Amino acid sequence: MTDLSEYARENGVKYFMVTYTDLFGGQRAKLVPAQAISDMQQDGAGFAGFATWLDLTPAHPDMLAIPDPASVIQLPWKKDVAWLASNCVMSGNGVLEQAPRNVLTRLVGEAAEMGLEVKTGVEPEFFLLSPEGCEISDASDTAVKPCYDQQAIMRRYDVIAEICDYMLELGWEPYQNDHEDANGQFEMNWKYDTALGTADKHSFFKFMVRSVAEKHGLRATFMPKPIMGLTGNGCHAHISVWTKDGRNAFADDSKELSLSDDGRHFLGGIMKHASALAAITNPTVNSYKRINAPRTVSGATWAPNSVTWTGNNRTHMVRVPGPGRFELRLPDGAVNPYLLQAIIIAAGLSGMRSKADPGPRQDIDMYAEGHLVTDAPKLPLNLLDALRAYEQDSELTEAMGPEFSVAYVKMKQREWNAYCAHLSQWERDNTLDI
Repeated sequence: MTDLSEYARENGVKYFMVTYTDLFGGQRAKLVPAQAISDMQQDGAGFAGFATWLDLTPAHPDMLAIPDPASVIQLPWKKDVAWLASNCVMSGNGVLEQAPRNVLTRLVGEAAEMGLEVKTGVEPEFFLLSPEGCEISDASDTAVKPCYDQQAIMRRYDVIAEICDYMLELGWEPYQNDHEDANGQFEMNWKYDTALGTADKHSFFKFMVRSVAEKHGLRATFMPKPIMGLTGNGCHAHISVWTKDGRNAFADDSKELSLSDDGRHFLGGIMKHASALAAITNPTVNSYKRINAPRTVSGATWAPNSVTWTGNNRTHMVRVPGPGRFELRLPDGAVNPYLLQAIIIAAGLSGMRSKADPGPRQDIDMYAEGHLVTDAPKLPLNLLDALRAYEQDSELTEAMGPEFSVAYVKMKQREWNAYCAHLSQWERDNTLDI
């Protein structure tokens, strides 16, 4: 185990950001002087859990965030500060089961008990907007099909290259950056890792992108659908499972698409629980403006709306682009990095245990011919439908943990109710004269 005081001395760190992620994906932190980190490493930093998006009250005792020294990252843009992911406990009550990183850690342990390790890579998309967040920051980024636009990415070279340089410095092995399908939208990719490793990196990546954007006078957003008419922000996940001896359990050249029986069963779990899955992978009101969107300016939303799978075809919820892995295209930019990994493992292990069948693959263009598929479930139309599907999926809620599931649905139901109580301009435009 890394001694954080020693780490500080060796690396010139003056402060540690002791962080945790709440149920809504909010990243919370305390800035701890290096001289005090030994106590924090042992006992944790104290937080009032009710003050963040956790199902706690002001009467609850302190929530303690105990930093995981294996997660430590020295900020490449501010070397005297280091970031730490933490596991949350309640003073005197043990592990806080609803805390997202704890949910993931438990499920990683369940996979390990089965002799398996889930590895994933994520593809987070984001927009670079004006500081106010109301318009694309690059006034010249106006192409109808802007994907891979070399002029547009070079106009944002300073931001993208700085972030990529930092990932190279951190040893993440980034391998490509591009301008995405919407004006003002970008994607950056780095090498896959264990589920927990990817979740920590994903969490830090969002913090890093926002920080670098602010440094350049811009605002970065991972909001699923920040601009109507343009492609939304996805966060596709590439998934594989490995055995203790280092074998890819999903790879079998003798099978359809070189996906092994174990891979098909894991995929079967994803397909079986897809509607409930959406409550986690698409966690906001705005999420459903991405997965149920009309055709965008570029000609396609690049987001699914039905529970289907395929080979190397981007119009379905799941595609199998090559041997030994598959891509889940459902998650969006608002997804909680830890809950994304947790729900993948929960659904996939469920499928492996029950030997779930993913059903027949579809190879049609779902955007053009999706109406021909009449036996595939539709994804939820809104957050309320997704929450109801999650509540009704007892197998999945149990796998994610009863305490977490109750807390998550309760907090998200409040969010939905707050949205419903909001009077929008659309209502005024369409109802004032009725």
